Order: sequence, then structure tokens, then C-alpha cells
Amino acid sequence: MTGLTSTEALLAASGLHLGFQAVVTIVVYPALASTPGDRWHEVHAAHSRRISYVVAPLYFVVAAACVWVLVAGPHTVWALTALASHAVAAATTAAVAAPAHGRLGRTGPSGREIGRLLAADRVRLAATAAAFVAALLA
Repeated sequence: MTGLTSTEALLAASGLHLGFQAVVTIVVYPALASTPGDRWHEVHAAHSRRISYVVAPLYFVVAAACVWVLVAGPHTVWALTALASHAVAAATTAAVAAPAHGRLGRTGPSGREIGRLLAADRVRLAATAAAFVAALLA
């Protein structure tokens, strides 16, 4: 029996990332967006605390798999597409979703910020789906 290859690790990490992102997009964010204004700060703070226990380890696993693919090679077009798609999801998180969460945590719910967060989340779902399909083809 042989060990896991970098491409297999990328596929596993991509599947985990897609599954997580689908749950956030379909279940978590719609519930958060429907939170009444008088409960917003309490619910958003609890969400932010709880989700970090899942996000941090997941992003570590995804990043580790991506680095492993880069180091191990070969760099097929599908593997590189998966890496680029994960990078889009991470960049969207850093540039749009995290700042929107910060503003929502400070100021409370606003249609504009919630809309920005939901739009960023759809981009992340599309990116993680693309990463999974590319990793499957790699």
C-alpha cells in the first residue's frame, strides 16, 4: 500500500472546502441574514466565535494541500486551476467577507453589508466548486 499523493490530498481538501462552503452558503448565512436587528450583535458574535473553530483548521488543510501540490509537482493545468480557485476563495474571504463581517459586528445589520457578504459568499461557493472539479480532473 502506498501513501497519499499530493493530488489526492488536494482532492480531499477541495471536497472538504466545497462541503463547508456549501453549508455556509445554503444554511449559515441565510440564517444569519434573517436575524432580527435586536438580536444581531449577540447572534453575529456567536457566529464569529463558532465558525472560527472550523474555518482555521479547514483553511490550514487547504493551504497545506496546495503547497504540497506546488512542491511535489507535476503542475498539470487541472491542479493549477484547483490552486487558483482556492486562491480566489481565500482572497474573497480576506478582501470582502472578513471586512464585511468586521463592519457588521461593529455597526449592526445593514442591507448593503449583508448583500456584500452574501455576494462574496456566492463567489466563494463558485470558486470552491471549481477547485473541487479541477482537483477531480487533476
